[in-house]
Amino acid sequence: MAVRRPTLDQLRGVAEDLGMHMSDAELKSYDALMQANYSAYDAVDAMADYVPAVKYPRTPGYRPEGEENKYNAWYVKTEIKGAPSGKLAGKKIALKDNICLAGVPMMNGASTLEGYTPDTDATIVTRMLDAGGTVIGKVHCEYFCFSGGSHTCAAGPVHNPHKMGYSAGGSSSGSAVVVATGEADMAIGGDQGGSIRIPASFSGIYGMKATYGLVPYTGVMPIELTIDHTGPMTRNVRDNALLLEVLAGADGLDPRQGALTVSSYTEALGGGVKGLRIGVVSEGFGHPSSEADVDAKVKAGAELFRKLGAVVDEVSIPMHLVAPAIWLPIAIQILLMASGPAASITFSVMTPRSSGLTSTVIFMAVRKIKKQGGKLRSRKALAQES
Repeated sequence: MAVRRPTLDQLRGVAEDLGMHMSDAELKSYDALMQANYSAYDAVDAMADYVPAVKYPRTPGYRPEGEENKYNAWYVKTEIKGAPSGKLAGKKIALKDNICLAGVPMMNGASTLEGYTPDTDATIVTRMLDAGGTVIGKVHCEYFCFSGGSHTCAAGPVHNPHKMGYSAGGSSSGSAVVVATGEADMAIGGDQGGSIRIPASFSGIYGMKATYGLVPYTGVMPIELTIDHTGPMTRNVRDNALLLEVLAGADGLDPRQGALTVSSYTEALGGGVKGLRIGVVSEGFGHPSSEADVDAKVKAGAELFRKLGAVVDEVSIPMHLVAPAIWLPIAIQILLMASGPAASITFSVMTPRSSGLTSTVIFMAVRKIKKQGGKLRSRKALAQES
């Protein structure tokens, strides 16, 4: 689809927004200067996109209600069977609803994205299906994944699996709940600032925020390139190690991935912790946001590791206490983009020539979308319209 050229009236509007007043002759002059830039975009747009094939048949699924969705953890239930054998054969897997699953609706917890359906699978989806897993649906998360609670999803709060009316933690709230209740054997969560670890803790399961870049983020809706992580959430450590084995490794598309060391994580189970070096950050305790009982539990855990043979040392990282302040302006940029003037969202799967087939969303005028009749259109739909 060729880049749409602006009219002189549109150029005039841009100039006036910048405090400049131009004559028609001046606007035509600038328009002529920009033609070469438009042509460059046209040339790139004409190139073939690399979009991985969707390998396994599926249906769009349905939205469960009532007792079938007691905790409001599910967004869509479906069943996508993978390969007949593999490491994940027999495992039922739920996906956080920020992960592209072709042909199945996706809203990332946000009313403004409801109606969007991806046309490709995330890398990790293909890997799990290739390993014999069965994807059984998409689960709710916080609005744009921007909360550590379980109360901001546009579809309503997600309840704690052990006590209704209480928080399940977030933003991967649904992922934690369906694993804790046994509705899924495994789930995928996302973590930029605790969004795997918090719900895993609140719901009593195991969540892994892996080393940055170890698990490809390709096809997963981001918050910010430098803090995006995705990873396994399971009821036991063995399943967590097993799922990480399937997920980990470079896909050649995600720019977050550098030189990676991938291991057979299940082989390390049962090997003990003798010689393992563990650092306990002193600034993580006794500050205004910490809780005394939690501090005590963590310190007791460190002491247990020491008794089991690990080398446990206290270390000081003074900047630890300002980490939330550093994190906030990095993460908040995606929301600041919502102040733009456009009345629509384009949610597209980027190609390797841009940022590595990373599922990307351009949020502009989020509050104006539905008021002005804005539409969500996939890349395929946009191409068909042209």
